[in-house]
Amino acid sequence: MRITVVGTGYVGLVVGACLAETGNDVICADVDRKKIEGLLQNVLPIYEPGLDELVERNQAQKRLTFTTDIGQAIGAAEVVFIAVGTPPDEDGSADLRHVLNVAAAIGEHMQREIVVVTKSTVPVGTAEKVAAEVAKKARYPFHMCSNPEFLKEGAAVEDFMRPDRVVLGVESDHARSVMAELYAPFVRTGKPIIFMDIPSAEMTKYAANAMLATRISFMNEIANLCERVGANVDHVRKGIGSDTRIGASFLFPGPGYGGSCFPKDVKALLRTAKEWNTTLCVLQAVEDANERQKRRLFEKLQRALGGQVRGARVAVWGLAFKPQTDDMRESPALTLIDDLLQNGATVCAHDPVAMPEAKRRLGDRIAYAETNYDALDGADALVVVTDWNQYRHPDFARIKSTLKRPVVIDGRNLYDPAKMAALGFTYLSIGRGRE
Repeated sequence: MRITVVGTGYVGLVVGACLAETGNDVICADVDRKKIEGLLQNVLPIYEPGLDELVERNQAQKRLTFTTDIGQAIGAAEVVFIAVGTPPDEDGSADLRHVLNVAAAIGEHMQREIVVVTKSTVPVGTAEKVAAEVAKKARYPFHMCSNPEFLKEGAAVEDFMRPDRVVLGVESDHARSVMAELYAPFVRTGKPIIFMDIPSAEMTKYAANAMLATRISFMNEIANLCERVGANVDHVRKGIGSDTRIGASFLFPGPGYGGSCFPKDVKALLRTAKEWNTTLCVLQAVEDANERQKRRLFEKLQRALGGQVRGARVAVWGLAFKPQTDDMRESPALTLIDDLLQNGATVCAHDPVAMPEAKRRLGDRIAYAETNYDALDGADALVVVTDWNQYRHPDFARIKSTLKRPVVIDGRNLYDPAKMAALGFTYLSIGRGRE
C-alpha cells in the first residue's frame, strides 16, 4: 500500500518506519528541511530504542523515503496520515493550525480516492474540521479515519509492532476495509482492532491518558499521606496492585508525570469539558496534584539541607521525563532545576541520553557532567529524578566520598532506606515512612 505520513516528529517517524517494515511504500514528509536532510542520512531527530535500525533498513530497501515536498507526497498516496504537532494553547486547548494546514494540502494535492487518517492527538470534532478543510479543494472522494496512537516513549517501536489494541474511528466501509488491511500484520496474535465512530475514537485517546495520569497522581497523593502516618507506599502499592480489578501498572509514586502526552492531554480534555459546559472535577484535581508533586523534590531537599539552599551545589541524576527517551517536555527535572536556581543554588546534571536536549533548553544556566559520578564533585546533595537503569545500583561508597554532604533525595524510590541509613546517608524518598 502507498502511504504518506505528514510530520516526522515522534509519532510520524515511528508510524512511517513501522508501516514500511511490513512492506508498504511509505513517504514521510515534513516542512523542516534540516530534519529531512538528517533523516535522509539516517540521522534521527529523536532518541527511541530500535527506531534508527528500522529507518536505516527500510531506507536501504527503498520502502521508506523522506521529502519536504508535501504536495508530491500526498499525490502519491492511497492513505495519508496526519501526524503533525498539536501543541497546547495558553488556555490548554489543542492548537490545530498545523493539522488543518495539512488537511488543506491534502484537498489540493490528492490524485485519487484516499483515506485521510488523523494520527495526531486531537480533541473530539477535529476529524469533522479536517474533512471540511479537505473538501474545499478535493476533486476525488476521501474517507476520514481517526486512529489515535498509544505509543509509550522508550517502547514505541514495540508498541506499534505489537499493539495491545488498534483503535479506528471510521465513517465508511471503504475506510474500514483499507485500515483493516493495513493493520492486519500487527494483530496476528489476536489483539483486537476496535472499530468505532470517529468522535469516540478521538475521545478514547484522551480518556486513556487521563486515566493513567489519574493513577499516577492518586498514588503520589497516597505516598504523601504515607509519609505523614508512617506507612510505606511500596507495601501499599503491592497490596492494592495485586487486586485484579486494579492491577499493578502505573502505581509507582514519583515526582509527578511529564512528557509530551499526559500534561497536554489532561489540559486539552479539561478545556473540551469547559467548552461543553461540563466540569471534570476528578481530572482537575489530578492536574493540581501533579503540579504540587513536581515541587516535592525541592521541598525534601530544602528540608534535608536545613533550609539552606542558597549557595548549595546540587547534583541531579536524570533530566528526561522518563528513561529510554531524550524527551524533557514537562519533565519534573525542569521544575526542580528552576526551583533550585531561583533559590540561589547551582546545579550540575547528568542524563545518559538527554544532555543535548538539556543544553538546548537550559544553555549555561546549569553545568553538565560527563558521567553521573562527575556530577557529584563539590555537590552538597544528590537528587535522583529519572530512573535510568545505570542509576539503580551505583557505588554508594563513591557517592558518599565525593559528595560534600551525604544527602540523597531519591525521587524514584530506587534505594533501600535501611541500607542508606546504615551507610550514613541523609536519605529521603517518596512515601516510605514518616519523615
